[in-house]
Amino acid sequence: MERPVAIRAVIRTARTAAVAASAIAASAAFAAGAEAYVTNERGGIDVIDLDTLAVTRTLATGGEGPRGLALTPDARYILAANKGSGEVCAIDRATGAIAHRVKVGLNPEMVRINGRFAYVTYEPVPSEEALKHEAAKGEGAAMPKPGTGASRAAEPEKDDDAAKAEIAIVDLDHWKVVKSIPSGHETEGVEFSADGRLMAVTNEGDDTISVYDRVTGKEIKSVSTAAYGKRPRGIKAIPGGKGYVVTLEFSDKFLVLDRDFKILREVATKSSPYGVAFSPDGSRLLVAAAKSGVLQEFDAATFAATRDMAVGKRCWHFTYSPDASKILAACGRSDAVYVVDAQGGNTLKVIEGEKGPWGIVTYPRANGSLDVR
Repeated sequence: MERPVAIRAVIRTARTAAVAASAIAASAAFAAGAEAYVTNERGGIDVIDLDTLAVTRTLATGGEGPRGLALTPDARYILAANKGSGEVCAIDRATGAIAHRVKVGLNPEMVRINGRFAYVTYEPVPSEEALKHEAAKGEGAAMPKPGTGASRAAEPEKDDDAAKAEIAIVDLDHWKVVKSIPSGHETEGVEFSADGRLMAVTNEGDDTISVYDRVTGKEIKSVSTAAYGKRPRGIKAIPGGKGYVVTLEFSDKFLVLDRDFKILREVATKSSPYGVAFSPDGSRLLVAAAKSGVLQEFDAATFAATRDMAVGKRCWHFTYSPDASKILAACGRSDAVYVVDAQGGNTLKVIEGEKGPWGIVTYPRANGSLDVR
């Protein structure tokens, strides 16, 4: 017997409410616990439960080669730079769905957020030399020895303005690029001054650090690292606004700069340093020495080396867990995330099955090479 219209309507309403409640519960479960997000250059974004240290799902980014990523200030969205599609996508953290896509330009790499703006590095017209260097950083390739012909051949042409990188400023309220700032060759790291007034970027292709007024985009100064070494990559502000640390990938060292970007000293590291971050309490400095397969720890006051923590191959980026008990390193050539005990320095787990992991951040936010609490 066919049910009366009124009863059918009540049943449909009840079913709709049940489905909605189930979806809300699923979203709440997804957003509730502490998690890490890992971009894979041959896949999407893996989500790691930080209690179980297991991958719980993979989020599609809508484009090939996701690398840089960041969380919006309200933690609603995960932003990822897609190398293949030349865009930044915003993934709803609760549902896993792509909510926004913003076209940026060729080869987007680093994503950093300050206030309601994202700052994304990209290369509008990469030179042939830059493409050769990018290929040299691929699977199994060795880094050219500093000062050799191979090293010089891997560098982009300094006079080729068309090959210079740019920094796209993305309005996170309207999801569009509002300005692009010309930068140096192969812009890599992005950092902000403690007061948010300045933005500093590292240009690995021409061995410079460019400093801008963050709001206007006007270049304030350019600092050459050539007298100290080659390929500035990672950059991190020293806690308390005291200055900055910059890694030199091809010269196996990092530089310490004061708040005015004057170079104060150089500190030796293991091979190919890139990602850099301070511990949550500011007492230690960690550097990912990618070619040596270690995270190096230094005393943040004296910059004396204190210990090495073994990780995998080509670990460029890493993060502390939100409770500061663990360090997670994305190791691209090992296709794994290494989880290290932050106190003991021993490996707690190797999360295998990644597909060229590049960047990693957490929720709640934590100190790392791509983020800061």
